[in-house]
Amino acid sequence: MRALWLAAFAIGCSRGATPAPAPAASASAIAAAVAEASPASSVDKALAEVDRVHGGHGPWAVSGYRMGVYALGKLGLARQAFDLEVEHHSPLTPQYACVADGAAASTGASVGKLNLKLVEATADQVQTVYKNRATGAKVTLRPTAKFVARFKDVPMPELGPAGKTAMGLPDADVFEEVH
Repeated sequence: MRALWLAAFAIGCSRGATPAPAPAASASAIAAAVAEASPASSVDKALAEVDRVHGGHGPWAVSGYRMGVYALGKLGLARQAFDLEVEHHSPLTPQYACVADGAAASTGASVGKLNLKLVEATADQVQTVYKNRATGAKVTLRPTAKFVARFKDVPMPELGPAGKTAMGLPDADVFEEVH
């Protein structure tokens, strides 16, 4: 099951050799394939990883997780890749900044590895830039207006259920590419 989980989300644990590029696939397509094999456990494992890094799995942290999975596939990088650079632009307030922890949970980027940065921005400038340092390729993602309208200011007791809901939404309801 662990092998299926890792393969499905294109997040290997290799630190030594540079991994072969993963094919680009949408996070929702990957999640659907994994859910077919093991509906509850794949979502539960992803939520547990968000919990481990962030301390909870509210919808904004889950959106960061989902964006990170998508970006890794798009950039052909594995989880924990040292060639990955993540720069999250947001207000320095909860919900918006939570996206950065979600990105860390899915990609393995961290402040300590110097490949995760938080840049202060306004709420209308929220976006996360994922870069493959080796190739220079970038993908910039932001929460959709639909996501923001649905999950802005969710009350604290409802964060976990809202995060689980966000994990099951189609990519297009959670984030979009900025071109």
